[in-house]
Amino acid sequence: LGQTFQVTSQEATKLSLAFSRPPLPSAEDCQKLSEDVQNAILAVATVYYWLPKGQGTTLRKMVRDATTEVVEGMIQLTDTILNAPVESLSQEQLISTGGVWEACEQVSNLPRGEYNQAAVVSALAAYLGVVKDAVEEMEHALVEGQDPYGDIMEDEELGFRGNRDTYWSEADRQLLSSCMGLMKASKACLKKVLAAVKAHGKADSPEHIAQLDDLADIANEISPSVDEMALSMYPPVNPLAVRLNAAKLASVLKKVLEIAKTSHVCPPSEEGWVQFLTGAVDHNMNKVKNFTQGQL
Repeated sequence: LGQTFQVTSQEATKLSLAFSRPPLPSAEDCQKLSEDVQNAILAVATVYYWLPKGQGTTLRKMVRDATTEVVEGMIQLTDTILNAPVESLSQEQLISTGGVWEACEQVSNLPRGEYNQAAVVSALAAYLGVVKDAVEEMEHALVEGQDPYGDIMEDEELGFRGNRDTYWSEADRQLLSSCMGLMKASKACLKKVLAAVKAHGKADSPEHIAQLDDLADIANEISPSVDEMALSMYPPVNPLAVRLNAAKLASVLKKVLEIAKTSHVCPPSEEGWVQFLTGAVDHNMNKVKNFTQGQL
């Protein structure tokens, strides 16, 4: 796989240099360059299509994304060459060539060893990073007395800064504290599942591979659900919208925990945190329901 992508980056360089200064390549040379580029792209695509589906869908998605980036990069480079003057190597041409190199080098970051297990670890780590950022951003915004819009709006745009649409009331803050509990549970859930997959995850049978893929698929829904809830938490707060988004997030978290609990990554030694986080999700969701009961 690495050698195939390396050949593609070399062909991109040859193509770029051939059109970096006059005279233009002859028709025969252009034909040869086109065939070489086409063969390189076909080789990259073939690597993806030859990857057995039994290796896991998470791994296949990563290889597919890497392949797509290379193909799109080569298309962009070709378009740049066709539209650029021939006097010299243009800045756009350099950027496009570098884009193909970078896309080809990304293959070095693809999982090694038990491929699908490593792919799921990589995916979960990425999801955890996004959720961590969302939690930190909301914690920062909820600091007592802070204007959540202070860093993106000027006073003259909002008029009087006492506008209640730009601040949280005390009732809002009580509701949002439970929402923050769900966001923190999301971070803890991803952190624990990631650790469990690292410690116990196996890709040595179709059943284990499928369980890992199921975990990655459902865990992928956590970050968007956290983002939707976080957006609904900004003033002016609509309690029913917050409750709906909190319920969506709680449902996703319960699914993640249930899938983890019934998979091979969760031996008896891991059941404690699954039960604890399940209880935390239920506790915070019940608080959200209590705070919004009067809005129904």
